[in-house]
Amino acid sequence: MQTIPVSVLMSVYMKEKPEYFTQTMESTLAQSVQPDEILLVEDGPLTEELYEKIQYYRDRLEDRLTVISLKENQGLGTALAIGVKNCRNELIARMDTDDIMADDRLEKQYHAFLENSDLAIIGSNIIEFEGTIDNVLATKKMPLTNEEIRQFSKKRNPFNHMTVMYKKEAVIAVGNYLPLQGFEDYYLWVRLLKAGYEGRNLPEFLVYARAGTEMYNRRGGLNYLMPGLKARKKIYQEGLGSFTDFFSVSVIHVGICLMPTQLRGKFYKRMLRK
Repeated sequence: MQTIPVSVLMSVYMKEKPEYFTQTMESTLAQSVQPDEILLVEDGPLTEELYEKIQYYRDRLEDRLTVISLKENQGLGTALAIGVKNCRNELIARMDTDDIMADDRLEKQYHAFLENSDLAIIGSNIIEFEGTIDNVLATKKMPLTNEEIRQFSKKRNPFNHMTVMYKKEAVIAVGNYLPLQGFEDYYLWVRLLKAGYEGRNLPEFLVYARAGTEMYNRRGGLNYLMPGLKARKKIYQEGLGSFTDFFSVSVIHVGICLMPTQLRGKFYKRMLRK
């Protein structure tokens, strides 16, 4: 099996389901080309079941698995920032510990970087599923070219975060991940784009992402409404959009958060997905 100089970066916390984590790891180990490092940040104390799963992969992967343990939960932005700094490769592929990679994801993205030395970040489309990957709820297609991505970023996140591969040097140059509840990734992307770095999305569906009722619940209510408005203001201030862009997406954000969960799910599928 060919090994490539790529670090797969993930963060895990105590509420993660061990069976989902296993599926994520196995999809990584089933890649057509293998990353020479998987870096896992333990964001605070975990459950015994998760520790057992991580130990299993430590024994199996030896020095290909790097584990960083944080004594207390720091939140996703801080955990990922620590992970970026400690990855040993210049190319870093992000992954969530409950999603599943298509078996050629890393190969296709790695070759895109070999073909374009100016590229700083690349993502792809996703298939959203619930339960098993055969139970498809929706697909999420993203803008493809750098200019399309820049325009899209003025109102919406231009990358599916669990699909991106990026250059460590570029991410650190714009300040790395920063805490911004629920929007840590979007905040990083707009800073990269504003600084002039080049982005791209591949048209393929390279990650299966978990969705469904749990996700729709998280995207609503006051607990998501207020942090979301604060985050969108911060993204507007540091991104490429106008005040009109900020105002219009804020109005939509309020409406989505106040919808009943069932209606919110329908809105996501019909209006925000393909």
